[in-house]
Amino acid sequence: MKSLRQAAALAATMVLAACGQDGLKGSADVDGARIIAAATDGEWLSYGRTYDEQRHSPLDKINVSNVGKLGLAWMYEFDTDRGQEATPVVVDGVLYTTTAWSKVYAFDARTGALKWSFDPKVEGKKGFDACCDVVNRGVAVWKGRVYVGTLDGRLIALDAATGTPAWSVQTTDTSRPYTITGAPRVIKDKVLIGNGGGEYGVRGYLSAYDAADGKLAWRFYTTPNPDGRPDNAASDKVMKEKAAATWFGDGWKATGGGGTVWDAMAYDPELDILYVGVGNGTPWNHVKRSEGKGDNLFLSSILALKPETGEYVWHYQTTPGESWDYTATQHIILADMNVGGSARKVLMQAPKNGFFYVLDRATGELISAKPYVPITWASGVDPKTGRPMENPGVRYENAASVQIPAPFGAHNWHPMAFNPKEGLVYIPAQVVPFAYTPDKGYTYRPGAWNVGTDFLANALPSDKAQLAAVKAMVKGELIAWDPVAQKARFTIQHPYFWNAGVLSTGGGLIFQGAAEGQFAAYDAANGKKLWSYKTDNGVIAAPMTYELDGEQYVAQMVGYGGAGALSAPMMLPDRPRLPGRLMVFKLGGTAVAPAYQHPERVDIDLSGVTSTGDARHGFALFHQNCQVCHGPNATGTYLPDLRRSQMLLSADSWKSVLIDGALADRGMASFSRFIDPKGAEDLRAYVLSEARGGAPAI
Repeated sequence: MKSLRQAAALAATMVLAACGQDGLKGSADVDGARIIAAATDGEWLSYGRTYDEQRHSPLDKINVSNVGKLGLAWMYEFDTDRGQEATPVVVDGVLYTTTAWSKVYAFDARTGALKWSFDPKVEGKKGFDACCDVVNRGVAVWKGRVYVGTLDGRLIALDAATGTPAWSVQTTDTSRPYTITGAPRVIKDKVLIGNGGGEYGVRGYLSAYDAADGKLAWRFYTTPNPDGRPDNAASDKVMKEKAAATWFGDGWKATGGGGTVWDAMAYDPELDILYVGVGNGTPWNHVKRSEGKGDNLFLSSILALKPETGEYVWHYQTTPGESWDYTATQHIILADMNVGGSARKVLMQAPKNGFFYVLDRATGELISAKPYVPITWASGVDPKTGRPMENPGVRYENAASVQIPAPFGAHNWHPMAFNPKEGLVYIPAQVVPFAYTPDKGYTYRPGAWNVGTDFLANALPSDKAQLAAVKAMVKGELIAWDPVAQKARFTIQHPYFWNAGVLSTGGGLIFQGAAEGQFAAYDAANGKKLWSYKTDNGVIAAPMTYELDGEQYVAQMVGYGGAGALSAPMMLPDRPRLPGRLMVFKLGGTAVAPAYQHPERVDIDLSGVTSTGDARHGFALFHQNCQVCHGPNATGTYLPDLRRSQMLLSADSWKSVLIDGALADRGMASFSRFIDPKGAEDLRAYVLSEARGGAPAI
């Protein structure tokens, strides 16, 4: 009997192969009509579940009355211990997900049996170009194929049944520090993918590739061409008519200006409009980038485009003349709702700058904008012009300016969710201050962080009371936001700021993970915690849910990392790096996850260890080059804690890593482009002083 089933399956596979991609009617045969129809079923066919990206499932078998019976159904432990940010996709009983380093996995969604895996073999040294960890947020599935963007800028099409590559295309200039961490979307047989790298010096754009063969269909650039010529791209017309005149000087030309499209996309099939979020400027500092003049379109904007051609429809800029890393790449949600007594087709976004925006998605007209967390940089948004009303001194032209939000944003990439019954958007929010300080000695450094902001001002105070006061200002929360009334209905406080994305369900529940190693379910109406599960490892990804054979499951990627864990570890749980996991729950689940084996923290013996370096100069070098990954004052614990590194014991060992690139294959590329051997020893002297508990007087 078994052999007959195998023969039948093989025959079916051969028939499908013979029909070609367009003739697929079997497994993973996803198209636009199916994604639209999925609004009322139990599958999760796209990154945000449906084109409107509401991340709300109608499934209600798990609900407020029985969620307490939720238990682990199955789990899988991955071979990477970096941040896990993916939202799994479930199609025809198969769960597809990605992990750090852009690896792809396919599981039997009922049992967790691994069907296949694919490793694009991204070189370890590419981790150097990833501002915010070597993460990946997921795949797209379309007509029998699975599409993934890789950290090194490739877009790869895989056979959904086997994981075998069908085609691969390099979407970026490999001579520039581009990365891809976001999930593709597919609309009308066009695979849409953006990229990252804004801090380093790249020019942003969105590309559309033919799903069948990987040929470039169109490209839309978000900043002008530095040489002033047309790009022969979909953006040429609007660049000439609207954008080019909003840029000044030469500061942006070497970097490309930034404006990367690294995450948010949504689509309205009725209006046939694609919506994308655009990132920050490079350098951040508007004075260094554009002489302090001009709006710099289309930085920090929501762009509306035609998905088949990339034709410009409208834009709305959330932060004109962006100067604080206030991206508008955060999650975009589409919904139909009653606003002021009228039915409106709206677009909603809570970008980094702290305002919650409600726009008419047909025209881009501002309906309302209100702060969803306390902010200091602006007093409000002018309802007539749609522009923020900036407070005096916030642009730090000549002096430091402490502002909330920090570059982490009031809300970062972590997906929100919208519950249409409650009329609430659930925002994973955070309150973090930052001292924006002009970098008076700024010059463009190819491949390095080019922000025009001096990170020295954000070194931690050595005084314990002052440090405690700084930590007390930082908090994380889950806000249930009424987008019509523009106010919070309730807020769930978290002990740490860098938390996870959100899921809403028809069972009256919201699910969210947390930094401290918890996955929880809350009542969507009032925020009461109804259930929780100890994951041990921290959670940052958004969960999802699906139904098979009449049974509902909830899936969560587990694994801590991302920008917060790398660059602000002192504000987060002191935890070791642990392997990522996929954890899937159902009512009555009885599986037991094996306990993590926590690595023992080993202190090093610094007796007799000395350095000829200048620790004070090393302090400056560290905060210019190292703090983003290793934390202010070398407090990093997520990436190797330099204060406990064996490499610290010897000048030669330290140089072998920092200058010679001995650990490049593990993501620690050589810094010889930016630091000479003397500077390397100065850095070592500084880290030695931190390791001994006494930072040099600055």
